[in-house]
Amino acid sequence: VQLQASGGGLVQAGGSLRLSCAASGSTSSVDAVGWFRQAPSNQRKFVAGISWSGALTIYSGSAEGRFAISKDNAKNTVYLQMSNLKPEDTAVYYCAAVPDWRYVKVQSKYKHWGQGTLVTVSS
Repeated sequence: VQLQASGGGLVQAGGSLRLSCAASGSTSSVDAVGWFRQAPSNQRKFVAGISWSGALTIYSGSAEGRFAISKDNAKNTVYLQMSNLKPEDTAVYYCAAVPDWRYVKVQSKYKHWGQGTLVTVSS
């Protein structure tokens, strides 16, 4: 499977952005898609995940209540709707595919990564 992330940009604090992650190729090994982010000088961290069926979702503490992950099954595209953005949300956001939902928060279990999209939140 190949993943293409898009939708990043510059937004003011309090604003919203929607990221997209389009999957192409064979998706038979995909059980979930996760969004991760990496801020400058920080480690990449889990943000949100969704099962490939779209039935299950999970969020990090910082994303809970502000971000919403969803999936368009017809388009094989996962979205991350981000609202009430804060300067600390500034990061490169990556989507990735994992073969087992149980490991949706575990970066080392992910087999396929998108290229990343930069989100910058100004104060």
